[in-house]
Amino acid sequence: VDYFHSGNVDTEMFSLDRVVLEPLPFSGNLNQPVDQTLRGKYAFEIVDPASGDVAWSRSFSSIYGEWETTGEARRGTWRTLHESRRFPEPRYPVQIVLKKRAADGTFREIFSTLADPASRWVDRSPLVQQGEVWSVFEHGPRSEKVDLLVLGDGYTRQELPSYRTDVRRVVDALFAYSPFADHREDFNVWAIDVASERSGVSQPRTGFWNRTPIGLTYNAFDSERYMLSFENRRFQEIAALAPFDALILIGNGEQYGGGGIYNLYSTAAAKSGQLPYLIVHEFAHAFAGLGDEYYTSQVAYEDFTAPGTEPWSPNVTALLDPERLKWQALVDADTPTPTPWDQEAYDSTSLALQETRQALRAQKVSEQRMDQYFQEAKETTSRILEAQQYYGKVGAFEGAGYQAKGLYRPAVDCIMFTRNPDYFCPVCLRAIERIIDLHTGKSTQ
Repeated sequence: VDYFHSGNVDTEMFSLDRVVLEPLPFSGNLNQPVDQTLRGKYAFEIVDPASGDVAWSRSFSSIYGEWETTGEARRGTWRTLHESRRFPEPRYPVQIVLKKRAADGTFREIFSTLADPASRWVDRSPLVQQGEVWSVFEHGPRSEKVDLLVLGDGYTRQELPSYRTDVRRVVDALFAYSPFADHREDFNVWAIDVASERSGVSQPRTGFWNRTPIGLTYNAFDSERYMLSFENRRFQEIAALAPFDALILIGNGEQYGGGGIYNLYSTAAAKSGQLPYLIVHEFAHAFAGLGDEYYTSQVAYEDFTAPGTEPWSPNVTALLDPERLKWQALVDADTPTPTPWDQEAYDSTSLALQETRQALRAQKVSEQRMDQYFQEAKETTSRILEAQQYYGKVGAFEGAGYQAKGLYRPAVDCIMFTRNPDYFCPVCLRAIERIIDLHTGKSTQ
């Protein structure tokens, strides 16, 4: 189902675009119809109008949900974004329901519409073959595996061999990290060759614009490194040519950049020297709903987590009730919460490094020089974090979710906090594995 999502800080509205019957069989696990994880800012439900029973549900986040926390939205500016939700074809008319998470963590209905699968207005158009679909590897039936689809953007027809090489680099990078390495056989991976007329993806800050099939662009929300596609209908029609439960969009560019939105997609600059980190970190956002744990880097959001509310991300907490920490089962009895660490030393060092980064960008240095900077920053901050008393322990360390105070992360360091480690903390590992198990039918929780 395609719809338009509009509004500003005070108003939120939806309008139906179309209901589409995609050509391929549904790739999701039909034995897991109702989402029990409830991560994300929104929830999507297919409801039996007669009984009121939920036949299918998935929680998710959206570009709009992030945009409404930016200064542009808070100044009253209106914006409309196109969104899609996929679900198995029902056998009878159903109610499509969208819900939004309230401050207390519960979901409340914000839009609904009827959909009849027998209606003449269900779009059954055959899709235009816009590229060749190929398999990176397959490990079993689509209904029992996580089907991961990689799409490339900004590659000319002559550059498609380079794209195929980049796809394999992306896949190798992702499955080099646990828990993906341990669950490789739970995945099928697909890719589609899609050619652009010109090489590269748009970079508004440098004045480079390129109309590409996927619509990837740097500088989303005017953030230097944030890469998104706002061309939802365009890339959804391309992706529908292959089975997928999760999407990775890679841009043909060297400049550091990426993004990840839960149950939408993750993105990464395919030629960046930081590709392994970008792929793993951003995919953790999009696939498992993990939150950013860093807070010293510049972001476009304002009050991303409202004061006094508990973040929905499984790896960030406001610690409103220290006796009921959401990951308490992983905390040793002798680890205090909140957990002490030398935040002042880390913050002063990290902020100085951010100033250096901004200065280098202003000087328009090469990406090779930026990669050198990233390595220098890694070495500097690693020394501070690895010297902490509770390094390697699970606790509640203040500083997370773009806020230095009032939000807490599970470990001193993790892929979701810095580029330093090559591992997820135990809390993030558990959160990712739970989503893998839900896709494969190994867990119903």
